[in-house]
Amino acid sequence: MIVGYGILEIWIAESRSLKEKRRVINSILKRTQNNFNVSIAEIGDNDHWKRARVGFSVVGNEAPYINGKIDHILRFIDNMRLAEVINAKIEITGISDLPVREDFGTGKYDEF
Repeated sequence: MIVGYGILEIWIAESRSLKEKRRVINSILKRTQNNFNVSIAEIGDNDHWKRARVGFSVVGNEAPYINGKIDHILRFIDNMRLAEVINAKIEITGISDLPVREDFGTGKYDEF
């Protein structure tokens, strides 16, 4: 399993209040989620009305696919022109399969 995530620092130049910021951030989050089917949320700078931190994650089987999807997400957010991405941290990591347990089925939750 390949997991990719991104943390974006966003600058909302036109924002004059937290209400305006929330409108812009909600638009970015909903449009990105609808277009790419990713988990995305505001994760920081909640009380600043011109800054936001947004995190998203993508899961798949192949690193090139995850890398391409992350690139498309970054371009999509930038092309919306609702806010400026001033910094981005991206990481892609692989997680190996779970080891096979021979004693599977002997735990306390197996009585269901």
